[in-house]
Amino acid sequence: MNQAIDAILGHYSVRKFEDKDLTEEALTLLIKSAQAASTSSFVQAYSIIGITDKDIREQISAIAGNQPYTVQTGQLFIFVADLARHHAILEEHQVDTAALETSEKWLVSVIDAALAAQNMAIAAESLGLGICFIGGIRNDVEQIAEILDLPPYTMPLFGLTIGHPVANKEKAKPRLPQDLVYHENSYQKMNPETLAEYDKQIKTYYNERTAGKRVEGWSEQIARGLGRPSRLDLKAFLEKQHLNQK
Repeated sequence: MNQAIDAILGHYSVRKFEDKDLTEEALTLLIKSAQAASTSSFVQAYSIIGITDKDIREQISAIAGNQPYTVQTGQLFIFVADLARHHAILEEHQVDTAALETSEKWLVSVIDAALAAQNMAIAAESLGLGICFIGGIRNDVEQIAEILDLPPYTMPLFGLTIGHPVANKEKAKPRLPQDLVYHENSYQKMNPETLAEYDKQIKTYYNERTAGKRVEGWSEQIARGLGRPSRLDLKAFLEKQHLNQK
């Protein structure tokens, strides 16, 4: 394997960082790496907002569940699905902007942002830095949008913290067996036996990681987490932002 593959397969979320800022060189390289990601039809429908103001970071941290690593890391980035630039360009060229409100354009912006973020994450880890994605900013997208002064045709999707990890490297969390994820030529139904074996593996992982404080399988975690609705304000926010309407 090479360095890039090692970084990808060794990924784990870092939640304890050293009190050390990223260098300007590293910051520039991370943004450049994000921008090098694939983008649908070259539309580049995303923006990245680096949060350097301590007060703003604390406000975002409070919304995201008071996670300390959103404040203490070297850098916090907010990834934004962004069609506002495109709206301005269409208006300048006197082109109807209604297409920007379609589900397809919305998906393009979300996928573009996710690809850019993953590129940044891999680049960071290849530099020996640690990362953690922060979905908690969607706990109150309205307030996040207000804090960041986001215009219509945009939506804050998630945060990404990057910094220098403390020395205690964690074991990568086991992923689903490939038999459950990779399907050849057509979709295959889930094999219950394969899932049961994976649940055992995850129970062992959590038991070892938490010294017995947490022992549950992946299926239990999914049933507990996805069995209840959450963030039901997103639909209204998207409508307000003229996104995903058609």
